[in-house]
Amino acid sequence: MYIRRLAKFLSGHHFVFIMQKVINGIQQIGVGVRDAEEAFRWYAQHLGADVKVFDDDSKAVDMAPYMGGEARSKRALMAINMQGGSGYEIWQYTNREPREAVFQKQTGDLGINCGIIKSRDIQQSYSRLKKEGVEIVNGLAEDPSGNICFTISDPYGNQYIVKEFNSWFSRKQFDLGGLIGARIGVSDMEASLVLYKDILGYNQVVFDETGEFADILGTGKQPGQRYRRVLLSHSNQRIGGFGRLFGKSELELIQSLDRKPRKIFEDRWWGDLGFIHLCFDIRRMHALTQECAEHNFPFRVLSDESFGMGDVNGHFGYIEDPDGTLIEFVETYRVPLIKKLRLHIDMSNRHPEKPLPSWMIRALALKRVRF
Repeated sequence: MYIRRLAKFLSGHHFVFIMQKVINGIQQIGVGVRDAEEAFRWYAQHLGADVKVFDDDSKAVDMAPYMGGEARSKRALMAINMQGGSGYEIWQYTNREPREAVFQKQTGDLGINCGIIKSRDIQQSYSRLKKEGVEIVNGLAEDPSGNICFTISDPYGNQYIVKEFNSWFSRKQFDLGGLIGARIGVSDMEASLVLYKDILGYNQVVFDETGEFADILGTGKQPGQRYRRVLLSHSNQRIGGFGRLFGKSELELIQSLDRKPRKIFEDRWWGDLGFIHLCFDIRRMHALTQECAEHNFPFRVLSDESFGMGDVNGHFGYIEDPDGTLIEFVETYRVPLIKKLRLHIDMSNRHPEKPLPSWMIRALALKRVRF
């Protein structure tokens, strides 16, 4: 009798366990540009994101609610840096001119303010990027946790914080890795923490500081303005297929205290110039949709379970944070390596929490583009 009870107990707990969502890490940040090919070259040459995971020119059908109610023609490609970190989904309208914000964006405006890129040597990265003519928006300065960082801009006005970080998939001679997170403007810090801390698992507070800050002076901050800044990280190691590649990440939430912030994408469409979404690589989409709905973050977009993005196959969906910032989730099933040989990475039948072998992840380098 006791054995039967124990078996029933373990079976029930195993069922709960397998139904839990798995967040493998930040997969990419969506960045709207005017010229995807030109942007990819810039990101490859200056940021080392020279592996093109996919290149897709099909219509964006599911995102019609955020594009004036119609499917729109586009080109989207994903670029990654093989030293580890998240990638860039470089996104361009092909049937209309993308619009920029009609107002001067300021730090703390609602939406993704900056991406965050990791460096293995901050002085080397600063000197190299400055020598290469990359726009330095804010020079070397100390953030509230004592790390030295600086901020750059791509040719389209999208800003990136560069800082030293200790999570790497591999180490090459190049000084930069991929993205490790983003700075997101919010209007109510406590309401936003429900999503980012409780649901997305960023349960470690690196700092929670209020005041004026030297490291954001050139990023759209007006003199004398105060902010509350909360930098979040996660205690659990990212697991699952590409978890080793994405590595550890962090999110900074920033709230303006002396003015009413504006929505960065006010009166514009998803895909216009700027950071259009933050995307997480996940498994068990159904469990995630249920959890988000229970916390009043319902999915606004949910694709078919077998969606194609170029040669990549998967299942994706979007929610909005309390201020309307779009958060994407992708459950990847297949990633092609050499199309002609029908060689691909099949994720569909793998255990959700089992990482891919490092040699298999390194095979993505077969998709490197050299300039």
